[in-house]
Amino acid sequence: MTKRVSITPAAEKVIDDLRGRFGELMFHQSGGCCDGSSPMCFEKGEFKIGSSDVKIGEVYGCEFFMSIDQFEYWKHTHLTLDVTPGRGSSFSLEIPMGIRFIIRSRLFTDDELNDLEPVEYFES
Repeated sequence: MTKRVSITPAAEKVIDDLRGRFGELMFHQSGGCCDGSSPMCFEKGEFKIGSSDVKIGEVYGCEFFMSIDQFEYWKHTHLTLDVTPGRGSSFSLEIPMGIRFIIRSRLFTDDELNDLEPVEYFES
């Protein structure tokens, strides 16, 4: 099956470092307010997931979520988790390191769209 989210080697190294300090991690794709559309990294369970969120997959052993409304816009898009120098303005765990997670995206091909991993919805 085609994964909805993947990761670069540079982002894997940052996750390894963060796991060493914080343990298990999770991501939530921000939908706007503070960081535009930055992926936010939290200790697993520190960001409360509810019926307005969808799990789009796992990346490097970390669950990856976004709001259902945002998913409707991005459901035809493959996301790649990466890092870039510069401090973001969020509560994401990597911010004190002077870097921030970013998303690189592209549309799925027709073949990929026909073979996508299912998403997971949550009830209240």
